[in-house]
Amino acid sequence: MTDSLNNKPPVWFWIVAVLALIWNGLGVLAYLGRAFMTEDMIAQLPPEQQAEFLVEHPSWYTACFALAVFCGALGALALLIRKKWATILFVISFITATIQHVYLFSTVEDMSLGMPIMVIVVCVFLVWFARMATSKGWIK
Repeated sequence: MTDSLNNKPPVWFWIVAVLALIWNGLGVLAYLGRAFMTEDMIAQLPPEQQAEFLVEHPSWYTACFALAVFCGALGALALLIRKKWATILFVISFITATIQHVYLFSTVEDMSLGMPIMVIVVCVFLVWFARMATSKGWIK
């Protein structure tokens, strides 16, 4: 009993975990929005966005996108329930997000680098954060 009280995470741990869940939840929404976008919905978008949705990506790219966002969201949930498997989920999310964005960097012209770089930086931070929380005994 005393051991679990000594390893109680600080308030900022919970803030980071909730922000991680929100961030990854937005990623899940982006994936679902892209996956279930109908032709009628695409037709209502501005022309520059229509072109983005009409690009055919390989199936492995879509799989990487799905793994990145769903593993990230599950990793954030694992943080909130204090399970150390959050680390492996964040590692999978980082690897698949990196593969996804390297592919985009190599195939899409005039791509803004801001958001993809931020996604990768957040992934690296979440891997580090989960490892740090495990080493401090905040998650087991």
